[in-house]
Amino acid sequence: MSTSAAAHLTDEQIEAFGAELDAIRAEVVGSLGEEDAAYIRRVVTVQRGLEAGGRGLLLFSGFPPAWLAGTATLAVAKILENMELGHNILHGQWDWMRDPEIHSTTWEWDHASPAEFWKKSHNFEHHTFTNVRGKDRDLGYAIMRVTPEQPWKPIYLLQPLYNMGLAAIFEWGIAIYDIELEKVAEGTKPWSAARSQIGAIWRKARKQLAKDYVLFPLLSGPNALSTLTANATANLVRNVWSHAVIFCGHFPDGTETFDESRLDGETRGQWYLRQLLGSANLTGGPVFHIMTGNLSHQIEHHLFPDVPSNHYARIAPRVREICERYGLPYTAGSLPKQYGTVLRKLARLALPGGGPAPQAPQPVAPPRPVPTDGIDTVIVRLPAPDRQPARASS
Repeated sequence: MSTSAAAHLTDEQIEAFGAELDAIRAEVVGSLGEEDAAYIRRVVTVQRGLEAGGRGLLLFSGFPPAWLAGTATLAVAKILENMELGHNILHGQWDWMRDPEIHSTTWEWDHASPAEFWKKSHNFEHHTFTNVRGKDRDLGYAIMRVTPEQPWKPIYLLQPLYNMGLAAIFEWGIAIYDIELEKVAEGTKPWSAARSQIGAIWRKARKQLAKDYVLFPLLSGPNALSTLTANATANLVRNVWSHAVIFCGHFPDGTETFDESRLDGETRGQWYLRQLLGSANLTGGPVFHIMTGNLSHQIEHHLFPDVPSNHYARIAPRVREICERYGLPYTAGSLPKQYGTVLRKLARLALPGGGPAPQAPQPVAPPRPVPTDGIDTVIVRLPAPDRQPARASS
């Protein structure tokens, strides 16, 4: 068992740390306006244009260049829809606009999992109980061992292999995961409830299947088979990309997990600290960040899940500077590097035992003295983390 990277902080320093992050959040929420609304509407327009363009090219998918261009365009459109649009809209990041077309209560994404189920398992369970063993089901998604504290089972010997299978069908894996079949097996969830969810997922999934594997292939006439394979390839690319980005944000070396007792009396500052220590960022340029849905800024997303994602890159340097002052790690690395540590962890924990991966010592600067006089004057009182942000004037 390793010592937490925050063990050196006093309770007063933790709350001062939280107050500084509260101030950043309040500043961003208070600044939301037309420029932000124009951004998300522009992304919607671009995404729909790419999808229409990709579908149009695939009407001629029997011609290899059209197949390649159409598949690539459609894959980018699907990634944008799931990552920068669906994920973030369903978090309520754009609810302040009061636009019924871009609202968490009305958006239904291009994904096998119904938005209603995903919001419960992701927005509430994962973001409230981030990396708390026994509470955050996203720790291993009920099928993988991602921390040594998880009891070992023989099935985990295969996890390096079935992780690759999960990546290929990631949207379907998430849909099945939302049913909570492990709770049905334990007897803590009635089969009738699971059966109802299966029905809802099937009603959503059959539309997805019909669109990609029946309707648009048929519209291609003699090119139906090549269009079907193109659509399947675009879905595969989207799934593998989403899997890699999400796993790199949660499971690389440097992230921590927590015992359930951590939740007892947890303060706002302690909640912020848990989000920081349980998340990791990916480095890259502006296009890369948009294609990840800005989940390359996973730390900022976990600190401020309902703040519009287009602000994460701007506030990231400020968050990092705060971490440096308090002697806290700010875990970040390239996609290949971080995914390599994820694969290494999955292989190591497939075997009994397991522990922290060997790493070169990374010195962390001691925290600078944090003044406490008058700290109450800068604390911004906000709702609990799972509630919606204050609305900005539209």
